[in-house]
Amino acid sequence: MPFHATAQLIGGRSHQCDATATYTYRGTRAYALLDGIGSTEEVQTWTQTAARRLARAAAYCGATVGLRAVHAARAAELARADWYAEYMPKAVAVVAVAAPGRDLEVAWCGDARAYRLPATTEQLSRLTTDHNRRQQLLDMDVNPGPYSRNIVTSYLGDTSPHVSIGSVTAPNSGRLLLASDGAYEPLEDAELTVANYLVGPPPRAAQTLVSAAIEHGGSRADNATVLVVDLGG
Repeated sequence: MPFHATAQLIGGRSHQCDATATYTYRGTRAYALLDGIGSTEEVQTWTQTAARRLARAAAYCGATVGLRAVHAARAAELARADWYAEYMPKAVAVVAVAAPGRDLEVAWCGDARAYRLPATTEQLSRLTTDHNRRQQLLDMDVNPGPYSRNIVTSYLGDTSPHVSIGSVTAPNSGRLLLASDGAYEPLEDAELTVANYLVGPPPRAAQTLVSAAIEHGGSRADNATVLVVDLGG
């Protein structure tokens, strides 16, 4: 079974609204990371529950089918809430599923990310594409400005007609990293390489990465959360 570890730091927020979860079903292991939108006790509690639901659904059905199922269930809840839906907790999500003898499957909505570090190289590859305004503007060859990345264009339960849910497969080997934007953005802003912090066993790598993110985030540091998995191979 792959060896994994998670680490979190609250940064400058009032609540830790990121959450991770894992679930195993008949040898298939799912890893989920959610980044809650907002900073309240309600968001914190809901995100923790939703992370467990996503990991369980993905282990049973696969990353993409599981994410779509949890997304649809949340969308139905928001639709029933009518005008109050604006005030209900929301989160972006990324989930990865590792099954024996099969490729790694990753699915996501929003700007939580998945990376893979092959066992034979130090070249970290990003598996996901952000669903936010910044990426939309980059795709149009428009200067995105400093704040566009804070506007997500997809999240769990998003009821817009063109909601984005991404999926990708990758070799089921090496080291997997799931990260909230509070973990990767401060390092990117400082022009640092995320792979340089993924050294050592998963618990040490996870803690080193979030500690560096909070340090470089300064007084505006966000919640920083990562899940590091040694897939083997």
